[in-house]
Amino acid sequence: MEQLGIDIGGSGMKGAIVDTDTGNLVTERYRTATPNPSTPDAMAEVLTQIPKEFNWKGRIGCGFPAPIKEGKVLTANNIDKSWLGVKAHKVFAKAFGCKVIVINDADAAGLAEMKFGAGRGISGVVLLLTIGTGIGSALFVDGKLVPNSEFGQIELRGKKGERRASDRTRSKKEMSWKQWSKVLGEYINAVESLVWPDLIIIGGGVSKKADKFLPRIEARARIVPAQLRNEAGIVGAALCAT
Repeated sequence: MEQLGIDIGGSGMKGAIVDTDTGNLVTERYRTATPNPSTPDAMAEVLTQIPKEFNWKGRIGCGFPAPIKEGKVLTANNIDKSWLGVKAHKVFAKAFGCKVIVINDADAAGLAEMKFGAGRGISGVVLLLTIGTGIGSALFVDGKLVPNSEFGQIELRGKKGERRASDRTRSKKEMSWKQWSKVLGEYINAVESLVWPDLIIIGGGVSKKADKFLPRIEARARIVPAQLRNEAGIVGAALCAT
């Protein structure tokens, strides 16, 4: 079955048509910048470019960079504050003219990795961390999602963990991979003390450079890069819309 999945991030929004039986992208990814300010109307207007690119007419799955409960956006750490309390699926459905399923973006990536990637067939506690503009998380217990975990928000030396250990922070502060891996390792150890995962999967755009930092990180759990890399969010969003 083919389905359109859209992955919305703090800096970019991308989509593709996905074969939800295999997890493979049927088309090339189409990417556009997240508008600034990223208000509901501005984001919806730009997002309409994605289904138009693929001449898509069916329903759509979207991964969104915030916890979503009963359709409502609960936080706005990496998007405009005007999203708070808004039902994202209704905003997008009005703009697209079709039914839209919205899920937290890290949860979407986690669903994809658990079905097709590094978490496939793994029982116990699995934690996915998507590292990019911020840090998203998806937690699974024996393959079942615990929705809307926000481990990027835990405190690390007086600041939110994602403010210290995200890829955006690494780039902004011009940190070497060695320097950043030390900070990321400290963050991961802090998260481990809360949930004690058996496996940690590192996703997001930085996962394609995992060889530069993962070998430097000491953790209790086994840590592996995401197999679907930066496509996991798109694949997971598509799965949610099937």
